[in-house]
Amino acid sequence: MKEMKWAGNTMPESDDRWLSVMSEENVKQAKAFHMGFPQYSVTPLASLGGLAEEIGVGGVYVKDESYRFGLNAFKVLGGAFAMAKYIAGEMKKDISDMTYDYLTSPEFEKDFGHATFFTATDGNHGRGVAWAANKLHQKAVVHMPKGSTKFRFDNIAKEGADVTIEELNYDDCVRLAAKEASETEHGVIVQDTAWEGYEEIPSWIMEGYGTMSKEAAEQLSDAGVKKPTHIFVQAGVGSLAASVVGYFSNLYKDDPPKFIICEADAAACIYKGAVLGTGEEQVVGGDLQTIMAGLACGEPNTIGWDILRNHADYFLSCPDWMSARGMRILSAPVKGDTRVISGESGAIGVGALVSIMKNEEYKELREKLGLDSRSQVLCFSTEGDTDPERYRAITWEGAWPSGEQK
Repeated sequence: MKEMKWAGNTMPESDDRWLSVMSEENVKQAKAFHMGFPQYSVTPLASLGGLAEEIGVGGVYVKDESYRFGLNAFKVLGGAFAMAKYIAGEMKKDISDMTYDYLTSPEFEKDFGHATFFTATDGNHGRGVAWAANKLHQKAVVHMPKGSTKFRFDNIAKEGADVTIEELNYDDCVRLAAKEASETEHGVIVQDTAWEGYEEIPSWIMEGYGTMSKEAAEQLSDAGVKKPTHIFVQAGVGSLAASVVGYFSNLYKDDPPKFIICEADAAACIYKGAVLGTGEEQVVGGDLQTIMAGLACGEPNTIGWDILRNHADYFLSCPDWMSARGMRILSAPVKGDTRVISGESGAIGVGALVSIMKNEEYKELREKLGLDSRSQVLCFSTEGDTDPERYRAITWEGAWPSGEQK
């Protein structure tokens, strides 16, 4: 049986200069932008009381992003906001001027003209960028890594983007998109990973993701939960994870929740950095084969890494069966609980939580995390069935059974 690996955070703290990216003020600005879209609605927060009782915690709450803007994933929050911030800067306007009605108007097209937005994606981010570019009458070029599914390719192409599947892994697709953007007139790369010299747009993407966290915090408060005691959040390059960790660290400065970062074991670059313990970033190369396509990223976002090394508590390297377990649990819930359709990259938080609580081999981690009947646990299901064939293979046919590697 392929086991989950874990590491506590023993890294030295940095100057923490990037935490302010996820300030309440910045996230308020992003949420106000998103609320202007006619497609906007608050996505559900499923309260899984039956599951909580089953595994021995006080509460389990799952933010269900399968409803986001009709795109079946949260990623559009970051891409759309970053594109609007970029356009506002080019036009020397404030983001508050970038309303949906203006951005989709003939007046805007006349004022701004056209840009080409380049990106690399496993599917969800690229679809969000393509969707936003389509609404804004802009161009999008999207590169996908080898192994990407036709269904995800087709969803991006439907938005009018120029999309390719390359014989490259995700991180090399990022480099290709950056190169092409630099060689294209009015070309700009919109990527949620960051590197030295490319930090502004990734920080805006993270702020855009903050809408999801802000909604969740408000929903928990409405449900009578003062604050979550534990947050499980998944990481690819770490932008989402750092967005969540950064937002809740700012929101609960004096008593933050415990943050548990979940990665696919084939691409666990952040976990490897935690194991090293020096604060230096680590890189994972190769094909990064995992069912968690959205997490198949081997090079961490420098901004995200800095936030996580300062504020995350534990780092998990998770086998594929654990994600599949989470998908099945959410698809066939305890009686009375809400069903959540969660894809491979969306369900790993729940899969990890249940495994920690139910599997005896993780008892030590359970105790270190202080997970017990008083715990209020928040997870983020970041995508729905974005690959329907694989979703059914896992939830209907039992592919990737618990404890078995395929």
